[in-house]
Amino acid sequence: MVATPISASSRYIPPGVRQYYYVAAIANQASPTRSELDAGIDLTGEIAEVSGFTTTSESTETPDLGSRFTGKIPGRISADDSSITMYASDDSQDVRQLLPRDTDGFIVQFPEGDQAGHTMDVFPVKVASAPKATDIEDPGKIEVQFTITAEPSEDVTVPA
Repeated sequence: MVATPISASSRYIPPGVRQYYYVAAIANQASPTRSELDAGIDLTGEIAEVSGFTTTSESTETPDLGSRFTGKIPGRISADDSSITMYASDDSQDVRQLLPRDTDGFIVQFPEGDQAGHTMDVFPVKVASAPKATDIEDPGKIEVQFTITAEPSEDVTVPA
């Protein structure tokens, strides 16, 4: 008997599908309410690129005297350095007003869009800095750098 194959996926590319919200307050990050999400700011239309907003787990070795083999178990979880690069406005009315240094809140990532029943990831964040890009040939951009302040809630069901 052969193994059952994984079900076929509906593949996609992130542009036009993935969304990012900044939400100032969420009472329970493992279960944000629709009203909390709706009170957020949809950053998607101004995003040039995103980096990070992922978690990784270290491996911890578990040697014992009963074997020469050293097994491993999942260890501490950490979040990668994260940033969202957004377009700057020539009148300074852009992300700099919304997310100045030391702003706390949540970045909510909707990998398949803000649709009830799909999943989202909720990252508690603090703005570390927001440097302006200095390239004179590209559009003006601001890279908002975030620290992830606590363990994110991943694969949370998007509420109706």
